[in-house]
Amino acid sequence: MTRAVFLDRDGVLNASLVRDGQPFPPATLDELDILPGVPEALHKLHHAGFLLLVCTNQPDIARGKTKLADVQKIHAHMMQTLPLDDVFMCPHDGGDGCACRKPKPGMIVQGAEKWGVDPRQSFMVGDRWRDVAAGQAAGCTNYFINYNYNESQPQPPFFEVASLLEAADHILSNPVT
Repeated sequence: MTRAVFLDRDGVLNASLVRDGQPFPPATLDELDILPGVPEALHKLHHAGFLLLVCTNQPDIARGKTKLADVQKIHAHMMQTLPLDDVFMCPHDGGDGCACRKPKPGMIVQGAEKWGVDPRQSFMVGDRWRDVAAGQAAGCTNYFINYNYNESQPQPPFFEVASLLEAADHILSNPVT
């Protein structure tokens, strides 16, 4: 079965906009800032044979703060400029009761089914407790990029790293078998 690295978007691939200790996504393509080391990390993982699947909560769509078309432009740009295989997005707010919003594993399950991926042989990289919890629920090995946001921290087990590049290097030197 194919292996994948499931990636949160904001704070993992691109910079989050931090206000009052809380991370927020870029609202437009003009606000998108790919983090240092991300292209290198993705190329390493891609060349090692991993599928690269983005799983991102975008609740500002449901809240009316961001337009779906703007988020789609951001994703199209990322797909054109980075070696990503697919993007799965939850546009719902926390109270909508959907199955896709992290910490539920819906987007990971959807990606695994679409691409023939075994989550137990795959990885999730995120910067918030919801990302790690979704990966844990799906059976992935999890990496947490800790920016010390003013919010809950994930529950173990997970590997704590400083960047996607550090996570990629660890994944490539410690493969799940």
